[in-house]
Amino acid sequence: MTEPRPHPLYLHFRELPLSLRVAYTGTLLVLSVGYIFSMIYVFASHAGRDGQPMFSADDLIIAYSGSKADTRLEAALKGPMAGMLPEGDRAAIVAWVRSGAEETAFNETVSSIFQQRCHACHAPTNPHLPDLTSYDKVMAMVELDTGMDIYTMVRVSHTHLLGITFMFFIMGIIFSHAYLRPVWLKCTIVGLPFATIFCDIVSWYLTKIVASFAYVVIASGALMGISFGTMVVVSLLQMWVLPPPAALADRLGGDGQLIP
Repeated sequence: MTEPRPHPLYLHFRELPLSLRVAYTGTLLVLSVGYIFSMIYVFASHAGRDGQPMFSADDLIIAYSGSKADTRLEAALKGPMAGMLPEGDRAAIVAWVRSGAEETAFNETVSSIFQQRCHACHAPTNPHLPDLTSYDKVMAMVELDTGMDIYTMVRVSHTHLLGITFMFFIMGIIFSHAYLRPVWLKCTIVGLPFATIFCDIVSWYLTKIVASFAYVVIASGALMGISFGTMVVVSLLQMWVLPPPAALADRLGGDGQLIP
């Protein structure tokens, strides 16, 4: 069966000016590095919340809906703040909390730890982090961990929705020059990230109600990563390595470049 002719407005990578291909390549490479760093950040900020070193659904459940056994301070020390303090200092703070979190014991045993390890960031001058500069401020963290508060989730949600949407819009524009059949597969790869980011963020809120939605968060992130990787690899290969598709032979010369 004869393959349908490409859309008249479609341009393959090999039909684009060299300067545009260089710009596309630089964009894909820089976005790839940024995506890798974002995955490292996700791992560092969530892994270990359940007491195990690897990232898991339980880590996400604790992050969004809270831990039923720990205070907010203990949950932070097990999770995103685990690498900020030596094991001995973390153990001392946890022991103080578990012994009743009295002010006298605070001044005698852990106040100096907070001053040395925490005050540089957890101060009134930083509105994005809890203030830990006094006993009363610390006690606000010595309460049952209920997970990420709604204000923080809304703040993170809107930056993710806007930032990731623009990123995949740019990548979709670049990937539109790839030659991939069937067309529905190409359209699925382009559209999938927009659906997954929506499912991902909605599942953050739903995880506070139904813990099993943490698995939707993981699945959404995995599908987004697959789509991201596919667009990057296919685009770079077709730009610089693979020969142009035979369906475009009448528009390209023997060297795979556009006929003047």
